[in-house]
Amino acid sequence: MKSAWQKIRNGLNTKIGFFVFTVVLFALKMYWAYQTKFNLGVKGPVQEFLLAFNTLPAALLFLGVALYFRGRLSYWLMLLVNAIVSTWLLANILYYREFSDFLTLNVIKGSGSASGNLGTSLSQIIQPTDFCVYLDVVFVILLLAFKVIRFDMRPFKRRYAATISALSLLLFGVNLGMAEGDRSQLLTRTFDNNYIVKYLGLEAYTIYDGIKTTRTSVVRSKADNQDMKPIERFIKKNYAQPNQAYYGKIKGKNIIVLHLESFQQFLIDYKVNGQEVTPTINKLYHDQNTLAYSNFFNQVGQGKTSDAELMLETSLYGLPEGSAMSTYGTSNTFQAAPALLKQKLGYSSASFHGDVPSFWNRDNAYKSFGYQYFFSKEYFPEVKDSDMGYGTKDKLFLKYSAKYLDQLPQPFYAKLITVTNHYPYLIDKKNTDFPELTTGDKTVDPYVQTAHYLDQSVQELLNYLDKTGMRKNTVLVLYGDHYGISENHKDAIAKILGKKSVTNYDLAMWQKVPFMINGEGIDGGIKDTYGGEIDVLPTLEDLLGISSDKYIQFGQDLLSAQNNQIVPFRNGDWVTPQYTKAGGDYFDTKTGKQIKHPTKAQQRAFDKTQAYVTTELGLSDKLLNGDLLRFYHLPGFEKVQKKGVSYNLKKGLKALKQQQKDHPTSWRDQNDHRNSIDDYETDAPELNGVTLKFPTK
Repeated sequence: MKSAWQKIRNGLNTKIGFFVFTVVLFALKMYWAYQTKFNLGVKGPVQEFLLAFNTLPAALLFLGVALYFRGRLSYWLMLLVNAIVSTWLLANILYYREFSDFLTLNVIKGSGSASGNLGTSLSQIIQPTDFCVYLDVVFVILLLAFKVIRFDMRPFKRRYAATISALSLLLFGVNLGMAEGDRSQLLTRTFDNNYIVKYLGLEAYTIYDGIKTTRTSVVRSKADNQDMKPIERFIKKNYAQPNQAYYGKIKGKNIIVLHLESFQQFLIDYKVNGQEVTPTINKLYHDQNTLAYSNFFNQVGQGKTSDAELMLETSLYGLPEGSAMSTYGTSNTFQAAPALLKQKLGYSSASFHGDVPSFWNRDNAYKSFGYQYFFSKEYFPEVKDSDMGYGTKDKLFLKYSAKYLDQLPQPFYAKLITVTNHYPYLIDKKNTDFPELTTGDKTVDPYVQTAHYLDQSVQELLNYLDKTGMRKNTVLVLYGDHYGISENHKDAIAKILGKKSVTNYDLAMWQKVPFMINGEGIDGGIKDTYGGEIDVLPTLEDLLGISSDKYIQFGQDLLSAQNNQIVPFRNGDWVTPQYTKAGGDYFDTKTGKQIKHPTKAQQRAFDKTQAYVTTELGLSDKLLNGDLLRFYHLPGFEKVQKKGVSYNLKKGLKALKQQQKDHPTSWRDQNDHRNSIDDYETDAPELNGVTLKFPTK
């Protein structure tokens, strides 16, 4: 035994022995992380083998760089490279835990627009075992420090180092070949980053993402008007004619879009201990003047909320990586709802959000969309305890928004972005007495409490609109932007659904979010039409009486009889009324039963739908990456002029005041210039005994 240990120690005291030891520890760490920290959907012995095997090429390549250097330096470089890659692994673990995806260069480039409040979430996300990614580094340092392993000062021939580098590339080629054999066109057709990491590893995925990002920059510089032709043909072929029974029904009415943060469809009519979680929203959902959709899905990618906004405003999909609003919001040409409504129907426009204007690059993207005003956190009073999580609490935020809502020239298009019902679902005791869920998942259980608080906030807004009479001439559009409980909480989801476990079908249906349009005179009802966020703008255009047959929009009017009811997800999966594809499995949408052995007719239907989904997502990406709308002339539409538009507090207030002089049609103008904020009643405890002082400059 002693002799065996001495042989091992002698081996470790050579540079090649130390290198092999470090590579093995690194590979084991990566495999542990893949199995325990991510949900990669590994199935079958081939994928299991590749998950373990793909850790080796990267380890040999990156750690092998140190072998080109001499003496102690090569040892410390090996440890430094390991520590750097471990830090990248940790960053991906934390990001994946919240967003169910991996970091990309575009996410990093846009991180400044979304990182302001991530510190709050980080304390909720991080787990002690996450730091195990550094255990091998610390272990090896200790072995060296206590001289269990001694430095080998003999020169390591560079041709041997080059051989190891070549071996790493050879093994990667083998890895890629086996991966392509199990999933063809892995690097050209996938819309899901999990596949890349599962088959090739995190390091290969990072390099692949870098190459894609660079290629996109090149494509953008070479794009021309001919690139628009296939997009125009696809849009024209799949255009859905408006429904004449609804066409123009809400023309001239104010539109208030209520962005319900992280609000899922299952909350509608859901009860905890016999109490409705969202009684106000439930009532709206069932109102005879509400068009409500029971099969409406979020379609966001890594951009989450920003993707939802992009689809709502432009009927373009978010990117497969990063946030399109962060990446292209400043530079791209858009033909978005605020500009369309202004130019076609004379609407003023404003967005309201209780956080800093740079979050998700809104202060730049909104200018590109054509928003005249953006009332962000700096426009609101400073009140003690008014913020929680990602901005101003909803009850306070909506009351503050009334200060400016009644000054907007009518008709107006206003978007109110709530934030309290956001992960990690923080709510203080003074703001809720609603019971938690009892799934045992600390992340999931308070979700209904913040949702209930959001519902109370909506009720206060409705009371205000009713009291001022503003609601009579206003259409409310409510939608959930994305899931609140991610797929990483399967046990909790199963308990909520009353099941022992969940399938990929259940997780696909879990992506349903509310979408409803409420207004006086609307012939409502709960519709079972299948659709998603990409379809919101065409549907509103129908109701507003805007002919959109020349528009470049990938959604379809949900009211149209020609709507194909195909709902693409950002990762390339999809849902139709007949079939669902989720996680590589196919299901009967009505029954949820998995189709393991499809008939020829079913396979043809799958292939046809997949071709449509892949084409649509690909064309939308091509349009965004190439900024192709700069080449498209929409008849009667002028390119948005951003020069002179400022959301700065002083300039914004000055512009609003000037607009009221130029277009005296606001609620205040029609009511003797009275400030309606006193009509806004709230039970928010933060405002007890507080006199609101709004900033003026």
